[in-house]
Amino acid sequence: MTFTAMFLAALPIGIGATGIMDLWGLLLRRLGVATLNFAMVGRWAGHLFQGRMRHQAIAKAEPVRHEQVWGWVIHYGIGVLFAMLLVVIVGEGWLQVPTLWPAVVIGMGTVVAPLCFMQPAMGAGFFASRTPTPARNCLKSVVTHVVFGVGLFLSATLIAAV
Repeated sequence: MTFTAMFLAALPIGIGATGIMDLWGLLLRRLGVATLNFAMVGRWAGHLFQGRMRHQAIAKAEPVRHEQVWGWVIHYGIGVLFAMLLVVIVGEGWLQVPTLWPAVVIGMGTVVAPLCFMQPAMGAGFFASRTPTPARNCLKSVVTHVVFGVGLFLSATLIAAV
């Protein structure tokens, strides 16, 4: 499978799975559970392009122009990249007959990115260690990424049926 074909296959799957994860986040917010403000992702990226990778607290960093938009674009772009990773690992046959477990395992694996890269870079520490409730925040991240994995499966299943 060429890179272009893989990207075109992963694009709707990644967008769909990220959308499902965002619906989960919306539900959490309605239940009073704090979730990630994607403007902070955009702010971090904006500072990264200015040469600063790590922050003590990204919320206290200087705002970046269009940070909300950039945060959402990056969020969905990463979702598509993770969908491509799934296709690379399980093979293109999975696209015709998606199964749940590979998608959930990949979804769970993607939690390494926020826990070991994004959170430390944004000032929350490895595994949310610099937050008031690290274990709760880690659990919330793991569950959210399992939801992303289920979203990968549901999106691929819908696309395969069409």
